[in-house]
Amino acid sequence: MHKTAIAIVKTLQDAGHKAYFAGGSVRDMLLKKEAKDYDIATSALPDEIEKLFAETYAVGKNFGVIHVVENSHQFEIATFRSDSGTSDGRRPDAVMFTHAEEDAKRRDFTINGLFYDPVADEIHDFVGGRDDLTNKLIRFIGDPHERILEDHLRIIRAVRFKNTLGFGYHPDTYAALKKHAQLADKVSWERVRDELNKIILSRSAPVAFEDMQDTGILPYVLPELEACKGVAQPMQFHQEGDVWTHLMDALSALPEEASLLAHWAVIFHDIGKPETFKIAERIRFDEHSERSAEIAERIMRRLHFSRQDIEHVSWAVRHHFMMEQLLDMPLGRQRHWFLDPRFPTLLLLFYADAAGTTPADLSLYNKVKVAYEECLRHFPERPKPLLTGEDVMQTLGLKAGPEVGKILDGLMEKQLSHEIKSREEALKWLLTLR
Repeated sequence: MHKTAIAIVKTLQDAGHKAYFAGGSVRDMLLKKEAKDYDIATSALPDEIEKLFAETYAVGKNFGVIHVVENSHQFEIATFRSDSGTSDGRRPDAVMFTHAEEDAKRRDFTINGLFYDPVADEIHDFVGGRDDLTNKLIRFIGDPHERILEDHLRIIRAVRFKNTLGFGYHPDTYAALKKHAQLADKVSWERVRDELNKIILSRSAPVAFEDMQDTGILPYVLPELEACKGVAQPMQFHQEGDVWTHLMDALSALPEEASLLAHWAVIFHDIGKPETFKIAERIRFDEHSERSAEIAERIMRRLHFSRQDIEHVSWAVRHHFMMEQLLDMPLGRQRHWFLDPRFPTLLLLFYADAAGTTPADLSLYNKVKVAYEECLRHFPERPKPLLTGEDVMQTLGLKAGPEVGKILDGLMEKQLSHEIKSREEALKWLLTLR
Protein backbone atom coordinates (compact mmCIF):
# COMPACT_ATOMS: atom_id res chain seq x y z
CA MET A 1 0.00 0.00 0.00
CA HIS A 2 2.83 2.42 0.90
CA LYS A 3 4.59 1.90 -2.44
CA THR A 4 1.31 2.33 -4.32
CA ALA A 5 0.62 5.58 -2.47
CA ILE A 6 4.07 6.89 -3.46
CA ALA A 7 3.40 5.89 -7.08
CA ILE A 8 0.14 7.90 -7.04
CA VAL A 9 1.95 10.96 -5.73
CA LYS A 10 4.61 10.56 -8.45
CA THR A 11 1.93 10.26 -11.14
CA LEU A 12 0.39 13.55 -10.00
CA GLN A 13 3.77 15.27 -9.78
CA ASP A 14 4.87 14.01 -13.19
CA ALA A 15 1.72 15.60 -14.61
CA GLY A 16 2.86 18.95 -13.24
CA HIS A 17 0.86 19.04 -9.99
CA LYS A 18 1.93 19.38 -6.38
CA ALA A 19 1.00 16.26 -4.40
CA TYR A 20 1.71 15.16 -0.84
CA PHE A 21 0.70 12.63 1.77
CA ALA A 22 -1.61 14.46 4.15
CA GLY A 23 -2.84 14.22 7.71
CA GLY A 24 -2.78 11.01 9.74
CA SER A 25 -0.24 9.09 7.69
CA VAL A 26 2.29 11.91 8.09
CA ARG A 27 1.60 12.15 11.81
CA ASP A 28 2.00 8.40 12.22
CA MET A 29 5.23 8.36 10.20
CA LEU A 30 6.76 11.03 12.44
CA LEU A 31 5.61 9.07 15.50
CA LYS A 32 7.25 5.96 13.96
CA LYS A 33 3.91 4.17 13.72
CA GLU A 34 2.58 2.21 10.78
CA ALA A 35 0.01 4.20 8.80
CA LYS A 36 -3.40 2.56 8.34
CA ASP A 37 -4.15 4.47 5.14
CA TYR A 38 -2.74 7.22 2.97
CA ASP A 39 -4.72 10.32 2.07
CA ILE A 40 -3.22 12.49 -0.65
CA ALA A 41 -3.61 16.24 -1.09
CA THR A 42 -2.87 17.83 -4.44
CA SER A 43 -3.11 20.96 -6.56
CA ALA A 44 -4.76 18.88 -9.29
CA LEU A 45 -8.45 19.61 -9.81
CA PRO A 46 -10.98 16.75 -9.56
CA ASP A 47 -11.38 16.45 -13.35
CA GLU A 48 -7.60 16.30 -13.73
CA ILE A 49 -7.35 13.55 -11.10
CA GLU A 50 -9.98 11.48 -12.89
CA LYS A 51 -8.06 11.72 -16.19
CA LEU A 52 -4.83 10.47 -14.60
CA PHE A 53 -6.17 7.26 -13.05
CA ALA A 54 -8.09 4.36 -14.53
CA GLU A 55 -10.44 3.53 -11.63
CA THR A 56 -11.92 6.51 -9.80
CA TYR A 57 -15.05 7.26 -7.76
CA ALA A 58 -16.36 10.81 -7.44
CA VAL A 59 -17.74 10.35 -3.92
CA GLY A 60 -17.14 13.97 -2.90
CA LYS A 61 -16.30 15.74 -6.10
CA ASN A 62 -18.05 18.97 -5.07
CA PHE A 63 -15.61 19.14 -2.13
CA GLY A 64 -12.64 18.25 -4.33
CA VAL A 65 -12.46 14.61 -3.21
CA ILE A 66 -11.90 11.71 -5.60
CA HIS A 67 -11.34 8.10 -4.55
CA VAL A 68 -8.76 6.23 -6.63
CA VAL A 69 -8.31 2.45 -6.64
CA GLU A 70 -4.82 1.16 -7.44
CA ASN A 71 -3.50 -2.37 -6.81
CA SER A 72 -6.73 -3.24 -4.95
CA HIS A 73 -6.22 -0.39 -2.46
CA GLN A 74 -8.44 2.67 -2.24
CA PHE A 75 -6.93 6.12 -1.73
CA GLU A 76 -8.62 9.44 -1.08
CA ILE A 77 -7.18 12.24 -3.21
CA ALA A 78 -8.34 15.76 -2.35
CA THR A 79 -7.66 19.03 -4.11
CA PHE A 80 -6.13 21.73 -1.89
CA ARG A 81 -9.06 23.80 -0.67
CA SER A 82 -10.28 26.39 1.80
CA ASP A 83 -13.77 26.21 3.27
CA SER A 84 -16.38 28.93 3.62
CA GLY A 85 -19.17 28.70 6.22
CA THR A 86 -20.51 25.58 7.96
CA SER A 87 -24.22 26.08 8.55
CA ASP A 88 -24.77 22.47 9.66
CA GLY A 89 -21.69 22.25 11.93
CA ARG A 90 -20.19 19.62 9.69
CA ARG A 91 -19.94 20.37 5.98
CA PRO A 92 -18.64 23.61 4.44
CA ASP A 93 -21.26 25.72 2.66
CA ALA A 94 -18.76 26.36 -0.11
CA VAL A 95 -15.22 25.33 -1.02
CA MET A 96 -12.57 27.18 -2.97
CA PHE A 97 -9.65 25.34 -4.52
CA THR A 98 -6.40 26.89 -3.35
CA HIS A 99 -2.84 26.01 -2.32
CA ALA A 100 -1.25 23.75 0.29
CA GLU A 101 -0.85 26.32 3.07
CA GLU A 102 -4.52 27.36 2.96
CA ASP A 103 -5.54 23.71 2.88
CA ALA A 104 -3.47 22.97 5.99
CA LYS A 105 -5.04 25.88 7.89
CA ARG A 106 -8.60 24.60 7.43
CA ARG A 107 -7.80 21.21 9.05
CA ASP A 108 -8.58 20.34 12.68
CA PHE A 109 -5.41 19.82 14.75
CA THR A 110 -1.85 20.87 14.07
CA ILE A 111 -0.62 17.29 14.21
CA ASN A 112 -3.10 16.44 11.42
CA GLY A 113 -2.15 19.46 9.29
CA LEU A 114 1.22 18.15 8.09
CA PHE A 115 2.13 17.29 4.50
CA TYR A 116 4.90 14.97 3.30
CA ASP A 117 6.37 14.70 -0.16
CA PRO A 118 7.50 11.03 -0.38
CA VAL A 119 9.29 11.61 -3.67
CA ALA A 120 11.47 14.50 -2.43
CA ASP A 121 11.37 13.21 1.19
CA GLU A 122 10.29 16.63 2.50
CA ILE A 123 7.90 17.63 5.30
CA HIS A 124 5.75 20.73 4.74
CA ASP A 125 4.55 22.19 8.03
CA PHE A 126 2.49 25.38 7.83
CA VAL A 127 0.81 25.06 11.24
CA GLY A 128 3.45 24.07 13.81
CA GLY A 129 2.49 20.42 13.83
CA ARG A 130 6.03 19.06 14.20
CA ASP A 131 6.62 21.10 17.36
CA ASP A 132 3.31 19.91 18.82
CA LEU A 133 4.25 16.30 18.06
CA THR A 134 7.54 16.85 19.88
CA ASN A 135 5.75 18.47 22.83
CA LYS A 136 2.91 15.91 22.70
CA LEU A 137 0.21 18.55 22.41
CA ILE A 138 -3.28 18.46 20.94
CA ARG A 139 -3.88 21.96 19.60
CA PHE A 140 -6.53 23.25 17.23
CA ILE A 141 -5.19 25.02 14.15
CA GLY A 142 -5.78 28.76 14.39
CA ASP A 143 -8.83 29.86 16.41
CA PRO A 144 -10.06 26.78 18.34
CA HIS A 145 -13.60 28.16 18.56
CA GLU A 146 -13.80 28.51 14.78
CA ARG A 147 -12.47 24.98 14.26
CA ILE A 148 -15.15 23.55 16.58
CA LEU A 149 -17.95 25.55 14.99
CA GLU A 150 -16.87 24.24 11.58
CA ASP A 151 -17.33 20.62 12.69
CA HIS A 152 -18.73 19.81 16.12
CA LEU A 153 -17.34 16.26 16.01
CA ARG A 154 -13.90 17.78 16.59
CA ILE A 155 -14.84 18.04 20.26
CA ILE A 156 -14.85 14.26 20.58
CA ARG A 157 -11.95 13.80 18.16
CA ALA A 158 -9.80 16.00 20.41
CA VAL A 159 -10.47 13.63 23.31
CA ARG A 160 -9.68 10.61 21.14
CA PHE A 161 -6.39 11.90 19.79
CA LYS A 162 -5.23 13.19 23.18
CA ASN A 163 -5.79 9.85 24.84
CA THR A 164 -4.95 7.35 22.11
CA LEU A 165 -1.66 9.17 21.52
CA GLY A 166 -0.95 9.83 25.20
CA PHE A 167 -0.71 13.59 24.62
CA GLY A 168 -1.99 16.61 26.56
CA TYR A 169 -4.24 19.52 25.58
CA HIS A 170 -2.95 22.96 24.69
CA PRO A 171 -4.63 25.34 27.22
CA ASP A 172 -6.60 27.11 24.46
CA THR A 173 -7.84 23.77 23.11
CA TYR A 174 -8.92 22.61 26.58
CA ALA A 175 -10.77 25.87 27.24
CA ALA A 176 -12.57 25.61 23.89
CA LEU A 177 -13.65 22.02 24.58
CA LYS A 178 -15.20 23.05 27.91
CA LYS A 179 -16.87 26.12 26.38
CA HIS A 180 -18.45 24.23 23.48
CA ALA A 181 -19.08 20.83 25.09
CA GLN A 182 -22.83 21.12 24.49
CA LEU A 183 -22.25 21.11 20.73
CA ALA A 184 -21.48 17.39 20.96
CA ASP A 185 -25.26 17.03 21.14
CA LYS A 186 -25.50 18.37 17.57
CA VAL A 187 -23.36 15.63 16.00
CA SER A 188 -25.06 12.74 14.19
CA TRP A 189 -25.16 9.62 16.34
CA GLU A 190 -23.44 7.54 13.65
CA ARG A 191 -20.39 9.83 13.76
CA VAL A 192 -20.40 9.82 17.57
CA ARG A 193 -20.55 6.01 17.54
CA ASP A 194 -17.57 5.75 15.20
CA GLU A 195 -15.45 7.98 17.45
CA LEU A 196 -16.54 6.15 20.61
CA ASN A 197 -15.66 2.82 18.99
CA LYS A 198 -12.11 4.04 18.44
CA ILE A 199 -11.90 5.41 21.97
CA ILE A 200 -13.25 2.33 23.73
CA LEU A 201 -10.82 0.00 21.94
CA SER A 202 -7.79 1.98 23.13
CA ARG A 203 -5.92 1.14 26.32
CA SER A 204 -6.52 4.72 27.44
CA ALA A 205 -10.33 4.48 27.21
CA PRO A 206 -10.91 4.99 30.97
CA VAL A 207 -8.88 8.22 30.92
CA ALA A 208 -10.76 9.34 27.79
CA PHE A 209 -14.11 8.84 29.54
CA GLU A 210 -12.75 10.80 32.51
CA ASP A 211 -11.78 13.56 30.07
CA MET A 212 -15.26 13.64 28.57
CA GLN A 213 -16.74 13.87 32.05
CA ASP A 214 -14.30 16.61 33.10
CA THR A 215 -14.87 18.74 30.00
CA GLY A 216 -18.65 18.40 30.18
CA ILE A 217 -18.92 16.40 26.96
CA LEU A 218 -20.15 13.13 28.51
CA PRO A 219 -23.69 14.32 29.46
CA TYR A 220 -24.34 14.96 25.77
CA VAL A 221 -22.87 11.66 24.58
CA LEU A 222 -23.37 9.01 27.29
CA PRO A 223 -25.41 10.56 30.13
CA GLU A 224 -26.22 7.09 31.46
CA LEU A 225 -22.52 6.46 32.03
CA GLU A 226 -21.97 9.77 33.80
CA ALA A 227 -24.85 8.86 36.15
CA CYS A 228 -22.57 6.12 37.55
CA LYS A 229 -20.21 8.75 39.01
CA GLY A 230 -20.44 8.86 42.80
CA VAL A 231 -22.89 5.93 43.14
CA ALA A 232 -21.63 4.01 46.18
CA GLN A 233 -21.23 0.24 46.23
CA PRO A 234 -21.13 -2.14 49.22
CA MET A 235 -17.59 -1.90 50.59
CA GLN A 236 -17.48 -5.57 51.56
CA PHE A 237 -17.60 -6.46 47.83
CA HIS A 238 -16.33 -3.36 46.03
CA GLN A 239 -13.47 -1.66 47.82
CA GLU A 240 -12.36 -0.03 44.54
CA GLY A 241 -15.00 2.67 44.96
CA ASP A 242 -18.14 3.81 43.18
CA VAL A 243 -19.84 2.25 40.15
CA TRP A 244 -17.91 4.49 37.75
CA THR A 245 -14.57 3.35 39.20
CA HIS A 246 -15.59 -0.30 38.90
CA LEU A 247 -16.61 0.13 35.25
CA MET A 248 -13.32 1.83 34.41
CA ASP A 249 -11.28 -0.78 36.28
CA ALA A 250 -13.17 -3.57 34.50
CA LEU A 251 -12.57 -1.91 31.14
CA SER A 252 -8.85 -1.67 31.92
CA ALA A 253 -8.79 -5.38 32.80
CA LEU A 254 -9.90 -6.50 29.34
CA PRO A 255 -7.14 -8.11 27.27
CA GLU A 256 -5.99 -5.96 24.36
CA GLU A 257 -7.29 -8.42 21.77
CA ALA A 258 -10.86 -8.34 23.16
CA SER A 259 -13.53 -7.53 20.58
CA LEU A 260 -15.32 -4.22 20.20
CA LEU A 261 -18.57 -5.77 21.47
CA ALA A 262 -16.81 -7.16 24.54
CA HIS A 263 -15.60 -3.63 25.37
CA TRP A 264 -19.12 -2.26 25.09
CA ALA A 265 -20.52 -5.12 27.19
CA VAL A 266 -18.04 -4.29 29.95
CA ILE A 267 -18.79 -0.56 29.98
CA PHE A 268 -22.53 -1.32 30.09
CA HIS A 269 -22.63 -4.29 32.48
CA ASP A 270 -23.40 -2.26 35.64
CA ILE A 271 -24.83 0.85 34.02
CA GLY A 272 -28.23 0.03 35.54
CA LYS A 273 -26.93 0.27 39.11
CA PRO A 274 -27.81 3.97 39.62
CA GLU A 275 -31.45 3.19 38.81
CA THR A 276 -31.60 0.08 41.03
CA PHE A 277 -29.70 1.47 44.06
CA LYS A 278 -31.37 0.76 47.40
CA ILE A 279 -30.38 0.16 51.00
CA ALA A 280 -31.75 -2.91 52.77
CA GLU A 281 -29.37 -4.76 55.13
CA ARG A 282 -26.68 -3.21 52.90
CA ILE A 283 -26.43 -1.35 49.60
CA ARG A 284 -28.15 -3.47 46.98
CA PHE A 285 -28.73 -3.34 43.22
CA ASP A 286 -31.45 -5.94 42.78
CA GLU A 287 -32.09 -6.94 39.13
CA HIS A 288 -29.42 -4.51 37.94
CA SER A 289 -28.30 -6.94 35.22
CA GLU A 290 -31.68 -6.78 33.53
CA ARG A 291 -31.86 -3.01 33.90
CA SER A 292 -28.31 -2.63 32.56
CA ALA A 293 -29.24 -4.72 29.50
CA GLU A 294 -32.27 -2.48 28.85
CA ILE A 295 -30.12 0.65 29.10
CA ALA A 296 -27.46 -0.90 26.85
CA GLU A 297 -30.11 -1.59 24.22
CA ARG A 298 -31.37 1.99 24.44
CA ILE A 299 -27.90 3.50 24.10
CA MET A 300 -26.90 1.25 21.22
CA ARG A 301 -30.12 2.00 19.35
CA ARG A 302 -29.42 5.69 19.85
CA LEU A 303 -25.90 5.20 18.45
CA HIS A 304 -27.34 3.28 15.47
CA PHE A 305 -25.58 -0.02 16.08
CA SER A 306 -26.89 -2.96 14.09
CA ARG A 307 -29.70 -5.03 15.55
CA GLN A 308 -27.35 -8.03 15.74
CA ASP A 309 -24.73 -6.08 17.72
CA ILE A 310 -27.37 -4.71 20.10
CA GLU A 311 -28.74 -8.17 20.79
CA HIS A 312 -25.23 -9.59 21.28
CA VAL A 313 -24.15 -6.98 23.84
CA SER A 314 -27.45 -6.86 25.74
CA TRP A 315 -27.46 -10.68 26.02
CA ALA A 316 -23.99 -10.64 27.60
CA VAL A 317 -24.92 -7.80 29.96
CA ARG A 318 -28.17 -9.49 31.00
CA HIS A 319 -26.34 -12.69 31.97
CA HIS A 320 -23.12 -11.32 33.47
CA PHE A 321 -24.16 -12.24 37.02
CA MET A 322 -24.70 -15.96 36.41
CA MET A 323 -21.31 -17.66 36.88
CA GLU A 324 -22.53 -19.66 39.87
CA GLN A 325 -25.66 -20.73 37.99
CA LEU A 326 -23.54 -21.98 35.09
CA LEU A 327 -21.47 -24.16 37.38
CA ASP A 328 -24.61 -25.65 38.94
CA MET A 329 -26.26 -26.55 35.62
CA PRO A 330 -26.55 -30.11 34.32
CA LEU A 331 -23.74 -30.85 31.85
CA GLY A 332 -25.91 -30.69 28.73
CA ARG A 333 -27.52 -27.41 29.71
CA GLN A 334 -24.15 -25.94 30.62
CA ARG A 335 -22.67 -26.91 27.27
CA HIS A 336 -25.71 -25.45 25.53
CA TRP A 337 -24.64 -22.07 26.98
CA PHE A 338 -20.97 -22.58 26.23
CA LEU A 339 -21.64 -23.22 22.53
CA ASP A 340 -23.72 -20.08 22.11
CA PRO A 341 -21.75 -17.88 19.64
CA ARG A 342 -22.08 -14.97 22.11
CA PHE A 343 -20.50 -16.86 24.99
CA PRO A 344 -16.88 -15.73 24.35
CA THR A 345 -18.07 -12.16 24.95
CA LEU A 346 -19.81 -13.22 28.15
CA LEU A 347 -16.68 -15.06 29.32
CA LEU A 348 -14.58 -11.91 28.79
CA LEU A 349 -17.18 -9.95 30.72
CA PHE A 350 -17.00 -12.46 33.60
CA TYR A 351 -13.24 -11.95 33.70
CA ALA A 352 -13.28 -8.14 33.48
CA ASP A 353 -16.02 -7.85 36.11
CA ALA A 354 -14.05 -9.97 38.58
CA ALA A 355 -10.64 -8.48 37.75
CA GLY A 356 -12.06 -4.95 38.00
CA THR A 357 -13.27 -5.54 41.55
CA THR A 358 -11.23 -4.98 44.73
CA PRO A 359 -10.51 -7.44 46.20
CA ALA A 360 -10.38 -9.39 42.94
CA ASP A 361 -11.58 -12.97 43.18
CA LEU A 362 -11.14 -14.98 39.97
CA SER A 363 -11.95 -18.38 41.48
CA LEU A 364 -15.45 -18.63 39.97
CA TYR A 365 -14.26 -17.32 36.63
CA ASN A 366 -11.43 -19.86 36.53
CA LYS A 367 -13.87 -22.72 37.20
CA VAL A 368 -16.17 -21.54 34.42
CA LYS A 369 -13.21 -21.17 32.05
CA VAL A 370 -12.02 -24.74 32.79
CA ALA A 371 -15.52 -26.12 32.14
CA TYR A 372 -15.78 -24.07 28.94
CA GLU A 373 -12.44 -25.32 27.63
CA GLU A 374 -13.42 -28.90 28.47
CA CYS A 375 -16.62 -28.41 26.47
CA LEU A 376 -14.65 -27.14 23.47
CA ARG A 377 -12.42 -30.23 23.60
CA HIS A 378 -15.49 -32.39 23.08
CA PHE A 379 -17.37 -29.98 20.83
CA PRO A 380 -15.16 -27.50 18.93
CA GLU A 381 -18.42 -26.24 17.44
CA ARG A 382 -22.12 -26.79 18.02
CA PRO A 383 -23.06 -30.23 16.64
CA LYS A 384 -25.72 -30.65 14.00
CA PRO A 385 -29.11 -31.40 15.64
CA LEU A 386 -30.19 -35.04 15.46
CA LEU A 387 -33.80 -34.07 14.68
CA THR A 388 -35.57 -31.18 12.95
CA GLY A 389 -38.63 -29.24 14.00
CA GLU A 390 -40.54 -31.12 11.32
CA ASP A 391 -39.54 -34.43 12.98
CA VAL A 392 -40.89 -33.19 16.31
CA MET A 393 -44.17 -31.93 14.86
CA GLN A 394 -44.85 -35.10 12.88
CA THR A 395 -43.96 -37.49 15.72
CA LEU A 396 -45.87 -35.63 18.44
CA GLY A 397 -48.63 -34.11 16.33
CA LEU A 398 -47.68 -30.57 17.29
CA LYS A 399 -48.06 -27.31 15.41
CA ALA A 400 -45.19 -24.91 14.92
CA GLY A 401 -44.61 -22.85 18.06
CA PRO A 402 -42.50 -22.31 21.19
CA GLU A 403 -43.10 -25.84 22.48
CA VAL A 404 -41.28 -27.34 19.48
CA GLY A 405 -38.29 -25.09 20.17
CA LYS A 406 -38.20 -26.12 23.83
CA ILE A 407 -38.21 -29.80 22.88
CA LEU A 408 -35.36 -29.29 20.40
CA ASP A 409 -33.39 -27.39 23.06
CA GLY A 410 -33.93 -30.26 25.50
CA LEU A 411 -32.80 -32.76 22.90
CA MET A 412 -29.67 -30.71 22.16
CA GLU A 413 -28.79 -30.69 25.86
CA LYS A 414 -29.02 -34.47 25.98
CA GLN A 415 -26.93 -34.67 22.82
CA LEU A 416 -24.28 -32.40 24.38
CA SER A 417 -24.14 -34.51 27.54
CA HIS A 418 -23.81 -37.70 25.42
CA GLU A 419 -27.07 -39.11 26.81
CA ILE A 420 -28.38 -39.34 23.25
CA LYS A 421 -25.92 -40.12 20.45
CA SER A 422 -27.94 -41.03 17.34
CA ARG A 423 -31.08 -40.12 15.41
CA GLU A 424 -32.65 -43.45 16.43
CA GLU A 425 -32.05 -42.72 20.12
CA ALA A 426 -33.44 -39.21 19.62
CA LEU A 427 -36.66 -40.54 18.10
CA LYS A 428 -37.07 -43.05 20.95
CA TRP A 429 -36.65 -40.22 23.48
CA LEU A 430 -39.18 -38.12 21.58
CA LEU A 431 -41.76 -40.90 21.91
CA THR A 432 -41.43 -40.74 25.70
CA LEU A 433 -42.83 -37.20 25.57
CA ARG A 434 -46.21 -38.32 24.17
